[in-house]
Amino acid sequence: MTAIDPARAPRLCRGDHRTLGLAALGGALEIYDFIIFVFFTLTLSKLFFPPEMPEWLRLLQSFGIFVTGYLARPLGGILMAHFADHLGRKRVFSLSILMMALPCLLIGVMPTYADIGYAAPLILLALRILQGAAVGGEVPSAWTFVAEHAPAGRRGYALGFLQAGLTFGYLLGALTATLLAQVFTPQEILDYAWRYPFLLGGVFGVIGVWLRRWLSETPVFLALRERKEQPVSFPLRSVLREHRRALLPAALLTCVLTSAVVVLVVITPTVMQQRFGMSAGHTFALSSVGIVFLNIGCVLAGLLVDRIGAWRALMIYSLLLPLGIGALYASLVGQWDAIWLAYALAGLCCGVVGVVPSVMVGLFPAQIRVSGISFTYNVAYALWASITPLALIALMPWSPWVCVVFCLIMGMVGALTAVYFGRREPLMFATQATPVLCGDK
Repeated sequence: MTAIDPARAPRLCRGDHRTLGLAALGGALEIYDFIIFVFFTLTLSKLFFPPEMPEWLRLLQSFGIFVTGYLARPLGGILMAHFADHLGRKRVFSLSILMMALPCLLIGVMPTYADIGYAAPLILLALRILQGAAVGGEVPSAWTFVAEHAPAGRRGYALGFLQAGLTFGYLLGALTATLLAQVFTPQEILDYAWRYPFLLGGVFGVIGVWLRRWLSETPVFLALRERKEQPVSFPLRSVLREHRRALLPAALLTCVLTSAVVVLVVITPTVMQQRFGMSAGHTFALSSVGIVFLNIGCVLAGLLVDRIGAWRALMIYSLLLPLGIGALYASLVGQWDAIWLAYALAGLCCGVVGVVPSVMVGLFPAQIRVSGISFTYNVAYALWASITPLALIALMPWSPWVCVVFCLIMGMVGALTAVYFGRREPLMFATQATPVLCGDK
């Protein structure tokens, strides 16, 4: 992607900001619906499995149901992407949040093992599969929707802001779980209060669907229809046959993005409690700082994309990733007083999360864009997000620097991808139909 002079790039108008804000807020609410499950895994393990079952086995099966949501992402994402390339981005973009909210609401009202026996965990599994399919369609559709709405020269910022909204969903889930723990006793949560976050997620979903009804179809998709271009019959087949060269960089960068999120948001809080003996409250406060600065880092990374181009920004943030995580773990090992500052720095340095979407949307032409992103992103994410946490936790007893070494490797992968494919695979997005600006009629 060729960098555009920021002084000459068109500004985002009120309509652009509204579209971006609604997309980011809806994405945050949907991610909340998906991630809230993990904050109550221990509680759900006691409610949906036989009480005589060993605790470790109940917990393992609950985590297995949670992971199933990741494994269901590719199939759901591919199916929803097919219709997004055929029927339009907006319809699928709205459908995905509805598919996420309804299962969340049903989990909040469904009977437990004590009521219906083994049917309870089976129903819970089915609802998680439906949620996984929904989130598999949300992210690729959101990236495409926002990128095709944003004017040239502002797409990096728009996608970075969207990513900040998506990651805010993690923080929203953590805040809800913490508030619940402060208001109710553990027994009250086990008796009835565990339902409240899921019921709240259903309400969030209804709000998200209502918000997205105000969105309009993307100018790029409308331009394709105005030219009366026939949609590709099977977009995924076209991706696999004619755009295979884009699959490898897309998959590699998905792994880099996933690694940054897994280490910063998932693994490090667990390590701080297990290896460094921090309390749950202290750990949550620190990880919240990290997530907040990750949101800021995504926006800053998007601004850098608009200034110097996506591939160059990818190179810079790939190198920053291990530096930020290295500073964080150095503060933990050295027991520094300002660990929160190191966590904030790590969040900023994980801004590669805000760069990758700008590269991904440019690797595939508009006719098959959602399908191309969805296939590579969801397959790579499902595999990488399932394997990476288990591997890092298993290796952590050997050395506290495991996550730093891992991020160093992934940073090198991102940098080498930028060097090699940045020269060979110029981004296609600049050749697509240009979105209609606010002043154009």
